[in-house]
Amino acid sequence: QLLHDLILKRGYSRALEIGTSTGHSGIWEAWALSKTGGSLVTIEIEEFRHLAAVRNFKSSGVDAYIDARLGDARKLIGELEGPFDFIFIDADKNWTLNYFKALLPKLTTGGCFAVHNVSSLGYMKGIRDFLETVRGLDYMETTIDAAASGGISLSFKKKNPA
Repeated sequence: QLLHDLILKRGYSRALEIGTSTGHSGIWEAWALSKTGGSLVTIEIEEFRHLAAVRNFKSSGVDAYIDARLGDARKLIGELEGPFDFIFIDADKNWTLNYFKALLPKLTTGGCFAVHNVSSLGYMKGIRDFLETVRGLDYMETTIDAAASGGISLSFKKKNPA
């Protein structure tokens, strides 16, 4: 629900999610995007979860707002057309910094780069490296919502890097 509320509050309309799983967060995002006139691109590497998510999107009535892709996001992110104003990472935690570096140029000013499980999996090198990097950028403002399950970092792009 945090993602839904954030998308509505900020009026985001072009969202990307890496790590669809069975679609729970994607449904929340799509509900909000249906109200902002937007859409979601979501990528899942595991076929079983991808198929379950597609079924869940359809049964929730939000499938028209979602482009659900099956594949390895590490290979697909270069092909994604931006810009995005909301990016949610809930995938391979040790690749978080790589996702951030690859997607930052596609994130609009005012956009949000959110990462799930930064508290519960904060011991992982990928999470630690991402948080250290993003907190060191003067054009990004990062907070952690510890009330969200597993903790979610929210990094807002204040301006484009020099």
